[in-house]
Order: sequence, then structure tokens, then C-alpha cells
Amino acid sequence: MIKITDLHKTFGAHQVLRGVDLTINVGETTVIIGRSGCGKSILLKHIIGLMKPDKGSIIIDNVDVLSLNRKELNEFRLRISMVFQGAALFDSMTVKENVGFLLYEHSKMPHPEIHRRVTEKLRMVGLHGVDELIPAELSGGMKKRVGIARALCSEPKIILYDEPTTGLDPIMADAINNLIIRFHEHLGVTSIVVTHDMTSAYKIADRIAMLYEGRIIAEGTPDEIKNTSDSIVKQFITGEAKGPITDRDRENKFQIEDNNNRHSNS
Repeated sequence: MIKITDLHKTFGAHQVLRGVDLTINVGETTVIIGRSGCGKSILLKHIIGLMKPDKGSIIIDNVDVLSLNRKELNEFRLRISMVFQGAALFDSMTVKENVGFLLYEHSKMPHPEIHRRVTEKLRMVGLHGVDELIPAELSGGMKKRVGIARALCSEPKIILYDEPTTGLDPIMADAINNLIIRFHEHLGVTSIVVTHDMTSAYKIADRIAMLYEGRIIAEGTPDEIKNTSDSIVKQFITGEAKGPITDRDRENKFQIEDNNNRHSNS
């Protein structure tokens, strides 16, 4: 379904993606783990076409995403949806308008049909009777579920989730995990979930991939990742304070300080 090859992205002097290679099969839920700021969300934004790489290719359902013009990309996005970390709801719109936004803006579907679909998707995420509320009237968990309903509204083949359980209490986080599993099982969607919540990762994933220093350094089933012999992956999934990741952080810090001192002296 998705093939990412040699993806690179740099912002100023900071190289975020350094040759990402990742293949995601039809109907799989793939979880991408990694430290905060390692480029997980940046990768998702490339997949959905919100960003363009400096180098590399993204093929989705036999379509070269990077070759699409703006009109073609808008049409393509009806087949792929994203649930943003903060839900990214429009504050001035009602729940109904938020959930149906993509169809209202980029489809020729009659408005009564869009309204029917909006109501259906809100029921699927356990929300009923909130159509006319605005985001300020919703709890954090409700906003997350409205964001998921919006992603479902175009009935996409692929859903991207950016930190879907961040900021939620454990009970609501598990409810979101159960929704992701339900859509995977009953709708057959292909999902990519970005998270650093290992409880969620183990529960929902068919496969887990770890992004570290701009590359995918490990892939496997949840059991394979749990039992990894890779010291970097092991430190991340166990949350140990000492290990190769933090050792590398210190080395980089000293290198930066040393370079700055040399620059000041010169």
C-alpha cells in the first residue's frame, strides 16, 4: 500500500530525515515509535503531501504522491486521512462542519448525504447529539474522537494517526486504542500510528518501526520489538535513563559546545 524510499528532509542546518525506507502492507496497522522531535510527525506530513522531501519517493496505492499537482493532491486526500495530534479542529465551526469539512470542500457529494455520513461517523466513535457544539465545548477526549470521525468521513483506504493518545488519561487512551483496532478489523483500513506510548504500540500494532536519527533502525512484530537485542531500541522501549541513546546525546552536546568554543575563540 505504501512504499517510502530514501526520504530526506532538512530544515536549515538540521537534517530530520536521513534516508527513511519503509514499506507498509495493505490492511496493516504499523506503529512508528521514536523520541520526541525525531521526525515522526514530519514523516506523516510527507506521506499525506503536506510537505515535500529534499530527496526520495513516496508511492501510495501505485500513485507517486510527489508528482501530484494541487488539484490531484486534494482529490487523492479523499483516499487518505490524518488524525492530528491536537485534533486540529476549526474553532469557529461546529462539530458537524468539522467532521464533514473535506467532503464539503473537495467533493460534489450532496449536503444531505454528507450530513448522513457525518452522523454515522460520529456514532462510530461514540459521539451522538454533539453535531452543533463547537470545539471549545468539548473535552480533550471528545476532540480526539471528533478528529477520528473527520478522518473516517471520506471513507479513506489509509488513516494516519499522530500521537492519538497524547494528553489523555489511561482509560480514554485505551478507548482510542480500541477504536483504532475496531476500524482496522471492521473497515479494513491501512493505518500508520505515530506514538511514543509503548502500551498503545504493543496493543494496536501489527508491526512496529523505530525512527532514530533520521532512519528506520528496527522493524518487527510487537513480540519481536519487545524481545529485541538492539541496545538503542531496548533503551527506548524500557525507558531506561542510561544507555546508548543518552550517551549519544551527551556526545552530541559536547561536540556542539566544543564547536561553539572554537568558533568564539577564532
